[in-house]
Amino acid sequence: MREKIAEIRKEMQAASIEELPDFIRKYQTDERAGVRALILQAERKKDAWEKELLRLEKMCVYEKKYESWEYLCGIDEAGRGPLAGPVVAGAVILPFGCRIPYLNDSKQLSAKKREELYDIIKKEAVGVGVGIVGPERIDEINILQATYEAMRQAIDSLPVKPDLLLNDAVTIPGVAIRQEAIIGGDGKSLSIAAASVVAKVTRDRLMSAYEDTLPGYGFASNKGYGSAAHIAALKRLGPSPIHRRSFIGNFL
Repeated sequence: MREKIAEIRKEMQAASIEELPDFIRKYQTDERAGVRALILQAERKKDAWEKELLRLEKMCVYEKKYESWEYLCGIDEAGRGPLAGPVVAGAVILPFGCRIPYLNDSKQLSAKKREELYDIIKKEAVGVGVGIVGPERIDEINILQATYEAMRQAIDSLPVKPDLLLNDAVTIPGVAIRQEAIIGGDGKSLSIAAASVVAKVTRDRLMSAYEDTLPGYGFASNKGYGSAAHIAALKRLGPSPIHRRSFIGNFL
């Protein structure tokens, strides 16, 4: 007696990605329309997974290039452009051969996916460092220098010293570690992508927390960026303690 389609559906849903080829072979001769549809779903899921594995490998060109280096560290930042809040840098050392599915440039990910990946990165990484430079310091030394300062903080907070830094686009001054600046690095290096997620999630959490202490600006939703609602609130309420004075002159 053939299995019911509902039972086959449960079997497919319970199958791991590695088990899908066996599932497809098991039911490939079943001509029922419902089973054919399930096989098609399984094939699409398997194909999507294989494409993801290929994408991951393409994001590990630099990790493979420097595979003889023990501690390869990705560096990236979040928050250079907002009107309010800190700039945050992330530094991440992944173990050799590490592959974290769906890890990508943080800007290409949903907030939910970033949070999920943040937890995985924290669990899998050899080391994670974070640097935070606030708005007063940004106003004092300018955003570029503040970004470099946050990056140096992130490197210094790592539990081990990196042998090589892979940076998203910049060369960090005042760091006695070999560096490679990669244009668009958060989409070309898994280590930099991991750092971008750490920086973005850390900063987003900080900005969301300001919603309670500094209400009215919508920091939980705009994260300090210059949305129309944020600019309107800034004009109505005036600057908060976390606004960057050097950024908001045109709006007041």
